Amino acid sequence: MLGNFLIGLREGLEAALVVSILIAYLVKSDRRSQLPWIWLGVAAAIGLSIGFTLFLGLQSRQLTFRSQELLGGTLSIIAAGFVTWMIFWMASAAKHIAGDLRGRVDAAAGRWWSLTLIAFLAVGREGMETALILWSNTRTATGRDLPDGVPTSHEPLIGALLGLATAVALGYLIYRGAIQLNLTKFFTWTGIFLIFVAAGVLAYGVHDLQEADFLPGLHNLAFDVTHIIDPSSWIGTVLKGVFNFSPQTTWAEAGVWAVYVVTVLPLFIRRLRAQHRTPSAPPAQTTPV
Repeated sequence: MLGNFLIGLREGLEAALVVSILIAYLVKSDRRSQLPWIWLGVAAAIGLSIGFTLFLGLQSRQLTFRSQELLGGTLSIIAAGFVTWMIFWMASAAKHIAGDLRGRVDAAAGRWWSLTLIAFLAVGREGMETALILWSNTRTATGRDLPDGVPTSHEPLIGALLGLATAVALGYLIYRGAIQLNLTKFFTWTGIFLIFVAAGVLAYGVHDLQEADFLPGLHNLAFDVTHIIDPSSWIGTVLKGVFNFSPQTTWAEAGVWAVYVVTVLPLFIRRLRAQHRTPSAPPAQTTPV
């Protein structure tokens, strides 16, 4: 639940920041009449995200067990890729996101469809990523799907919704000037945490592909600690829900997890250090709305 909350918070905050920056800039530049086009793009993006989530559920309903595992494994790997891209993109974009958006608004020059498209792409991208990651993590937490594609546990969905609600509240407070969020620190610490979350999602995707007989080695275990960590215990549930940790892990899962963390974590730290060394005109520590 914590992992899904953090994903919902981070993805939702990215979208909320974009919307708040767009609205604040239009208000300050005395273009309130164009605000409905921003909200139209936001509404369309939310509708697309909901439709994509329902599509994933309906697809899993019509598939055999092997096909479900193939689809689940493939989408888990894609979800891990989305998380990785999101981590690195925000590490680079946090400093200049406001200036880029203002430039896009000015370039729109009163074209309503351009403003709608800017809001739609910003929110829709986060919504699609959230839907995909949530669907993958839900299968991880429950281990199976109901026939209609609805997860057997509501905890992942509740965690993500709480994260999104928190992000919306933070976005509003940032817009009103009630708080100044240190984006650099926020995206640094959540980025490091999400690297381990993505590694678990990637490993679980490999496990799905092994169960579908697409990859070998399903019964070749690197370790089995079920006598120490009971999968049904509270600590087993937390580790599974947050980091996708399995007390019975195959060599392929363990290898993919280790390679991902050893590769991505140093690259992320190097990117952060490069950003700190890069001079920027406005301070990056506060959200420029």
